Amino acid sequence: MTSWRSWIHGLVSAFVGGAAASITAGVIAPESFNTTNGGLQKLGLLMLVSGFVTAAAYLKQSPIPPQ
Repeated sequence: MTSWRSWIHGLVSAFVGGAAASITAGVIAPESFNTTNGGLQKLGLLMLVSGFVTAAAYLKQSPIPPQ
């Protein structure tokens, strides 16, 4: 069970790290990624996509552990 637990922890960490890294878009392009309604939607979508990309990279490196 420990291998599953550490694998899930790594997957969640990869997703959160990717989502958090996308917040820098607000620094780079504040005219697009800001706290207005449209800006928050763009930032949320960017965070979601970035999180999925890093989670996919984690899955490539660490596939599902054997049972």
